[in-house]
Amino acid sequence: MLYPIQLRNLSIRVLLLGVLYFYGLAPLSAQGSSPSFRVLAFYTATHDPAHISFVEEANQWFSQMALTHGFTYQATNDWNKLNKKQLSSCQVVIFLDTRPQVASQRKAFERYMKKGGAWMGFHFAGFALTPSAYAQNWNWYHNEFIGAGAYKSNTWRPTSAVLKVEDPAHPATKHLPATFASAPNEWYSWQNDLRANAAIKILLSIDGQSFPVGTGPKPEEIWHSGYYPVAWTNTDYRMLYINMGHNDIDYENKTNKTLSFTFANQTQNQFIMNALFWLARAKTVD
Repeated sequence: MLYPIQLRNLSIRVLLLGVLYFYGLAPLSAQGSSPSFRVLAFYTATHDPAHISFVEEANQWFSQMALTHGFTYQATNDWNKLNKKQLSSCQVVIFLDTRPQVASQRKAFERYMKKGGAWMGFHFAGFALTPSAYAQNWNWYHNEFIGAGAYKSNTWRPTSAVLKVEDPAHPATKHLPATFASAPNEWYSWQNDLRANAAIKILLSIDGQSFPVGTGPKPEEIWHSGYYPVAWTNTDYRMLYINMGHNDIDYENKTNKTLSFTFANQTQNQFIMNALFWLARAKTVD
């Protein structure tokens, strides 16, 4: 499902690419006769306006990146497509928010990953809290695969943080500075200490100069110290979890207007594109 604004923007970009091709100016990575890899993204986008805003923004941004860099991007809210047939034809699966709830979908995804598939998950895709609509009832996914276990707490309201590159040698952090300011986000903390898991390689964490992170009003929504990983990979799988994915929203005035955008941050975007191309086993974007 593509939103009207996405379709309009995509039409404009297709027209512009046509003009560029005519003058021989199309991006080199988009000039191949066939896409370099296929991405299949899943989303729910039915509850929190902040998550809905992020999903809409992400679908538009990834569609634009696909046109520029020569891969295909398909997004769907039909989780029934998380099956063996659909997964066999894509190189990367993205969970933009939430995760599958149906046993057959979960089984298909676990099988896909154990056979060498690739996955990128954003923010709420890692959330698990019992009791809630997204209970921690999938141990393989939350404890073994992502490794974080259940959700523990979060900052509020969404604010930028200075992020530290923990592993500058990883392909996902190529060309990133040692630290950089993120887009505003609601940051999660987790039940499990990821540093104690030998399979987890932390790529980004909140740098100490960020504190305090969050503005409240509740005291527990403001972090003053601690260690908080925000992006990591599990070396037993080809995967990468990114905690970013919660836009700031005007809840107070009940307008639900988006006040910040995740993909407005160029350094953060470079990290996401590096990660995507690494997951797809394609040449990293320069």
